[in-house]
Amino acid sequence: MKPAAIKFCRACGSTVEYRLPDDGDTKLRAVCSSCHLVHYENPLNVVGTVCTWGASAEQVLLCKRNIEPRKGKWTLPAGFMELTETTAEGAARETREEAGAKFEMQGLFTLMNVAKVGQLHLFYRAKLLSTEFDPGFETMEARLFSESEVPWDEIAFQTVRETLKFYFADQKTGQFAFHVADIA
Repeated sequence: MKPAAIKFCRACGSTVEYRLPDDGDTKLRAVCSSCHLVHYENPLNVVGTVCTWGASAEQVLLCKRNIEPRKGKWTLPAGFMELTETTAEGAARETREEAGAKFEMQGLFTLMNVAKVGQLHLFYRAKLLSTEFDPGFETMEARLFSESEVPWDEIAFQTVRETLKFYFADQKTGQFAFHVADIA
């Protein structure tokens, strides 16, 4: 999926043209025809959490999507990172917005490169402090699942599926590693 082309300069409003910048860059960039500002197009960051519950953290929190894409499918609480927030702050905000969960943030767990759509997905582990949820408008339902209960065929995104697989494999050993994957 190719992102939408930039048509106008964000600084002065003039049209841009895709060309090699004069600074020696080797990629075609959107360059303003008037002020010559180079507009870089970078990946979007998706941030979220793997919130867990239970004596050995055997249950994970999933949210049933109430928005497209993949409305009606299950996902980890996650969304696009906002400007001025850290990845952990964004993951916590998304978890509060989508699940209305009370939790304690833990370490970064997975980094998923989704180059074909220009995204980077980062999931943190988090420990739930309560099993009461108050989902926002983007979520139809928020609930806990053990590994055998996860609706694997109803998972919205491959990054979520892979993160859950890493989580349950690590949970069985009691040792949580940091995982990196490229999603084709």
